[in-house]
Amino acid sequence: MTVVLTVAPTGPIATKRDNPNLPTQPHEIAEEVHAAYQVGAAVAHLHFRDAADAPTANLDIARRTVDLIAERCPILIQISTGVGLSVPFEQREALVELRPRMATLNPCSMSFGADEFRNPPTDVARLAARMHELGVKPELEIYDTGHLDACLRLRDKGLLDDEPMQFSIVLGVQGGMAANADNLLTMVRRLPEGAVWQVIAVGRANHELTGIAIALGGNVRAGLEDTLYLRKGELSKGNTPLVERAAQMAAAYNHPLASVAETEALLHLPSR
Repeated sequence: MTVVLTVAPTGPIATKRDNPNLPTQPHEIAEEVHAAYQVGAAVAHLHFRDAADAPTANLDIARRTVDLIAERCPILIQISTGVGLSVPFEQREALVELRPRMATLNPCSMSFGADEFRNPPTDVARLAARMHELGVKPELEIYDTGHLDACLRLRDKGLLDDEPMQFSIVLGVQGGMAANADNLLTMVRRLPEGAVWQVIAVGRANHELTGIAIALGGNVRAGLEDTLYLRKGELSKGNTPLVERAAQMAAAYNHPLASVAETEALLHLPSR
């Protein structure tokens, strides 16, 4: 059984004040993604920042970042339409016009720490339909049990393909499910038959839940978006140490990492 390893190098929340190794500018992100690809990552989950390091949905910045990555390696691109909590939905959804192989689809609004992550139902349905038109594979980010039900309703309306549905089970965000094994097992058991899934464990439980996900046959994500620390009290010196750690866990379970071609086949990605 192979494991798809995704690198999430930047995210929307952390800054270089939190960890000076966080890549924020296009060339920095491209270098980190290339390094992650060299140690086994097949997918790059991308957030973008402007010149002041604030989250942005600017299409020129996004296109430049993607192009710089493509010059360095053939890793599969997955663009986040979450972008940042302060960015309007209309700007966020425009990122799919770049036609990446994959993009995130967040099905529900929710509290997110001390703020709010807005995903109104009509906007989500419109974005799902547009992704279907463009041949962009949705990566469905579910932060709570009801988010899964919302995804299944979109499927039943014909807005999502189920060959296969691709889920990210996000644990550890304040406002969503706590990061523990019970919640992960609950969500895995409720997924529709044939679904492909990965765990996104935010914060302290990242290492533990990554191992549990691999043991359960799931895929994993690693990078500074999810945790800034390699171990307690030790900031990670970039994304590569976190990706290497996840790769080593997969090897310990005798689950080889999926190549780019194997990931394309597993997820039934539309050709480009």
